[in-house]
Amino acid sequence: MMDISVKNKIVLVGDRVLIAPDREQEKTHHGLYLPPGVKEKEKVQSGYIVKVGPGYPVVNPNFVDQEPWSTTPKEPVKYIPLQAEEGDYAIFLRDAAIEIEFEGQQYLIIQQSSLLMLIRKNMFTELGS
Repeated sequence: MMDISVKNKIVLVGDRVLIAPDREQEKTHHGLYLPPGVKEKEKVQSGYIVKVGPGYPVVNPNFVDQEPWSTTPKEPVKYIPLQAEEGDYAIFLRDAAIEIEFEGQQYLIIQQSSLLMLIRKNMFTELGS
């Protein structure tokens, strides 16, 4: 999917999600590739989540001016983590995606609010536990 060294170079901001588009959607069930205009008419698209941002920023209620005697610095902002996780298969609104190319690979960046559904590989094993 994505080289780990490349993945470490990318820093997503806020509630953004980086997705590698599912190229299998560009083919019919018989293996024929569809012209670009056919798939662009659909309202949803899918792909694998490669990286997620830190989440929704909120003010840290425990933040106060740094006391000179404090050994643990406090951050003025905390993040509410995203529901999406790396490796999830995501179905999302096509119009909300921003297409980018990074080191020769095509990716899509979307906000978490544009995700319609997530399919997690280990979801069924977690429910059985």
